[in-house]
Amino acid sequence: MIKTCLIATSLVLAATTAAHAGGAAGSIGLGAEFDLSGVGGVSLDYDAGMFNTGLALGFADPDGPDNTTFDVSGRFYWHVAKTAMADFGLGGALALQTVEAAGATPNTSTTNVNFYLEPGFQIRVFIVSNVALSFDAGLTIGVAHDTGVAITGQGLNGEAGVTYYF
Repeated sequence: MIKTCLIATSLVLAATTAAHAGGAAGSIGLGAEFDLSGVGGVSLDYDAGMFNTGLALGFADPDGPDNTTFDVSGRFYWHVAKTAMADFGLGGALALQTVEAAGATPNTSTTNVNFYLEPGFQIRVFIVSNVALSFDAGLTIGVAHDTGVAITGQGLNGEAGVTYYF
């Protein structure tokens, strides 16, 4: 999945035109980001100045049968501190992951659905005016759906991403 994300991000970056400064109100970014639970992939971000929000989509089909995953996540961070080249935001993410798994009987499969609530913080550092590295940390709370509702805290986690702003 990482290889797919890097290829897609490279193609998008190679096809872009002149960019405006990132972190400015109204800028849109493309990149690769993963939420605290590891859910993520190719991302689309919107920076409104006082906050940034985004969506990430991921897909993986490793070798072997019955192991396909599909990820979608959304995040929102309110900027509590901001400089010309960085910002610090509080907020979090919601993530949904479907994982195909082998069934109880031969030649069958089942789909497990994982839902994550992720309150935390994000630091974005602009290494140039339109490219940001993001670092997230916080608490991941997993909610299982197939066996009733089971809430499990997975502890403190951290993830990273890169975004190119247009």
